[in-house]
Amino acid sequence: MINSRITEVEKLSQNTSTIRFKWDQHAEAGQFIMVWVPGAGEIPISLSHLGNEKGITVRSYGVASEALIKKREGERLFFRGPYGRPFTKVEGRKLIIGGGSGMAGLLPLIDEKSHGIVAARTKSDLLFHDRFPRGHVTVVTDDGSAGIKGLAVDGLKGLRLEDFDVIYACGPEMMLKSILDRIRDSGVRAEFSLERIMKCGIGICDSCSIDGHQLCTEGPTFSLEEIASMREFGVTRLTESGRRIWLGKH
Repeated sequence: MINSRITEVEKLSQNTSTIRFKWDQHAEAGQFIMVWVPGAGEIPISLSHLGNEKGITVRSYGVASEALIKKREGERLFFRGPYGRPFTKVEGRKLIIGGGSGMAGLLPLIDEKSHGIVAARTKSDLLFHDRFPRGHVTVVTDDGSAGIKGLAVDGLKGLRLEDFDVIYACGPEMMLKSILDRIRDSGVRAEFSLERIMKCGIGICDSCSIDGHQLCTEGPTFSLEEIASMREFGVTRLTESGRRIWLGKH
């Protein structure tokens, strides 16, 4: 277990914070760390900031994440990693599609050749839409409180997919399924980062598996072709207890 002193905590919203810490380990966009909070548990979190001072952007959704966003500068962060297959670096024009907290893991990919589609339930949940070049971001919210009212896939309307050399996407699985259905026959190169329950991060527990692929070791990034071949993608997932459920149903 690695530990590092927190150098900064930036509060982005009432339930979201970026925690920065010193760590000179090489890591790439799309990789994650397993963060341990004593007494609260261990959770996987994508790296939102790279370099010698790295960062994670945490949204409160459970006991461990709630404890993390309450941490302060000078406290210790306990973690292990980095884990996972990163995004493939592609030079050229990038379309970056992020939904909710999924935008955090895409942040290191943004450059002057990027166009973004940033989606969230409401305006207060939007992340990093201001990091794209001026005029090169489409904001989408479920309730219409900012940008287009609709879903992430609606942000593709009016865009020419052939104008991009690669598409990167991360967010809820049903969001990614709608993106896949829209672009699968476009011929554009694309990589998706999947989000599923992950307990160990090293391929032991199998809680993050999809069609026999373990997100923690074989992913979490997959090519469009790999995603399109997965029969479980957008259909079922495992709960923390190991029970398989249909997505979109409780």
